[in-house]
Amino acid sequence: MNGLARHFMAATRTAQAVWEDDLLRGHGSVKGTSGGLPSVQVSWSARTEASGGKTSPEELLAAAHAACYSMALSAGLGRAHHPPTKLEVSASATFDKVGEGWKVTKMELSVVGWVPGISAEEFSAAATAAGAGCPISGALKGNVPITVQAKLA
Repeated sequence: MNGLARHFMAATRTAQAVWEDDLLRGHGSVKGTSGGLPSVQVSWSARTEASGGKTSPEELLAAAHAACYSMALSAGLGRAHHPPTKLEVSASATFDKVGEGWKVTKMELSVVGWVPGISAEEFSAAATAAGAGCPISGALKGNVPITVQAKLA
């Protein structure tokens, strides 16, 4: 029995954030509780200007999407009997002023794949399907436009 065929229970993952002071002068940190995401610094300026070595919720969202998408694409390619040797995924979340507020306005996924025995058309179709089917894409669907660019190495 492969790992995907096993029965899994629902999983809940938790992150914690601390913020000090007002929005513009303030600063904070965020960390995962699993130990896999160490404490990282966040600030308003990291969201809207140069990051200065700090992260933002949008960068964390992009990281989550890149990881989720790479797993979904790997699974889809495996089901199609074309398991990848390697996938390099980049996700970019755009944070922009919309009216009086701020919003994540788009998510762009880009993937380069090392996939033996697959055509460019098959890879592109698998990449598009994974872009629509990964759980983070599902969480964003109807709220944030998602684009996918795919190419074989």
